[in-house]
Amino acid sequence: MDTLEAILSRRSIRKYTDQPIPQALIKNILSAAMAAPSAGNQQPWHFVVIDDDSILNAVPQYHPYAEMLKESPLAITVCGDLRKLVYDEFWVQDCSAATQNILLAAHAQGLGAVWVGLYPDQERVPKTQQLLGLPAEVIPFCFVALGYPAEHKKPSKRYHLSRIHHNGW
Repeated sequence: MDTLEAILSRRSIRKYTDQPIPQALIKNILSAAMAAPSAGNQQPWHFVVIDDDSILNAVPQYHPYAEMLKESPLAITVCGDLRKLVYDEFWVQDCSAATQNILLAAHAQGLGAVWVGLYPDQERVPKTQQLLGLPAEVIPFCFVALGYPAEHKKPSKRYHLSRIHHNGW
């Protein structure tokens, strides 16, 4: 699958089979995440790979949009490490780029994935820090649920000429 095809055909998948994800695919996905651009090359990210059902099942108890984690064989928590910052205000953009790379790498390898936001929710962030035993300076940005898709979604057409402006509004 080429890059443009991956971008245009990727969809948020929330239903998964119980087929385990091979370690080689997980490594490819994390390599793609770490290849994301970051401000000043600060690379402020850490990734917590979760395949423990008790942890995956605990998240929906405090996160109303994380039900799919109960059937996902794996999730990756993208975290920003505030101790690694060169440019304080850009870690969110850096982690967003890494997350998008995870979504595209998963899709390109035949997996389904969905971005489940955490930051800046002031209830979900500390609960996730506690659940995963994160240091205080490591902020959980999002979960990405991953698995082999148990649903198929057609590419969506989101191009709208009315959203394009040239040389100003």
